Amino acid sequence: MSATTAAPRDRLLETAATLFYAEGIKGVGVDRILAEAKVTRATMYRHFPGKEALVVAYLEREDAVIRGYFEVAGAAGGSSRNLLERVIEGIAEDARRYHRRGCPFINAAAEYPDVDGEVRAVIDRHRTWFRDTLAGVCKAADVPRPGQVAAALVLLRDAALVGVYLDGDRVTTTFRRTARQLAGLAT
Repeated sequence: MSATTAAPRDRLLETAATLFYAEGIKGVGVDRILAEAKVTRATMYRHFPGKEALVVAYLEREDAVIRGYFEVAGAAGGSSRNLLERVIEGIAEDARRYHRRGCPFINAAAEYPDVDGEVRAVIDRHRTWFRDTLAGVCKAADVPRPGQVAAALVLLRDAALVGVYLDGDRVTTTFRRTARQLAGLAT
């Protein structure tokens, strides 16, 4: 499906996601999104009451993609330790291939500092889910102190996503090695 034949809501969201991630949320105006998505202002407001709602949808989309990575890793089968290894590898590959300009959630938090706003609520829900899911994976893999290890893996992921933006792919090698050591997977 081409960009002009996709549903208007999908075009808006895809265009906004691309621009927000590449250039920052506050730096991209609604008029530019509308022009590049080839939709009218009325169409946008039919789907999103304002720019912040579009930002929320963008972050929810990012959250869904990351949850999908976990589903694919879990569906691959194998032991719980294999799953933990796939999750670590998936985080490294995500940083290397898709999120080369940092974490979309950290980037959005920097632009939306109001901790009581809807944007930060989406970010908080994602981070809580991510940390809890990692803790569950660590617990199933019999990693000692799974909650602490999960919290450390979240911190390592944050660092890897920022690090790839600043220092390139070599960061993912360090992430993999450190995450495996932390999770007791290093040989």
